[in-house]
Amino acid sequence: QVQLVESGGGLVQAGDSLRLSCAASGLTWRSYAMGWFRQAPGKEREFVAGLSGGPSITDYADSVKGRFTISRDNAKNTVFLQMNSLNPEDTAVYYCAARYKYGSRRYPDYNYWGQGTQVTVSS
Repeated sequence: QVQLVESGGGLVQAGDSLRLSCAASGLTWRSYAMGWFRQAPGKEREFVAGLSGGPSITDYADSVKGRFTISRDNAKNTVFLQMNSLNPEDTAVYYCAARYKYGSRRYPDYNYWGQGTQVTVSS
């Protein structure tokens, strides 16, 4: 019933910007917290950014703070990740995730996941 679909990944050069989208269906949109995670080859899945349900409180990993921005469009049931000043360390598969009400930095706390979208940043 619940489905998350990411889009917007691609191949870019260092210093470029990219905007990821995650369209959600099958859930009470404003009651769910949304998160972005990423996983690079040979590494664990890590938290990138989060947005709480109800009050839209944002949370960012230190590695992306000041460069990435998470937001949501309630009319379209879509969450975005605006990524600026990209560098090769940002190369990973990016996943959208959802859980009820409260945000979290831990991926096991999330109930629903998208299929992922590849972001590759060349030097």
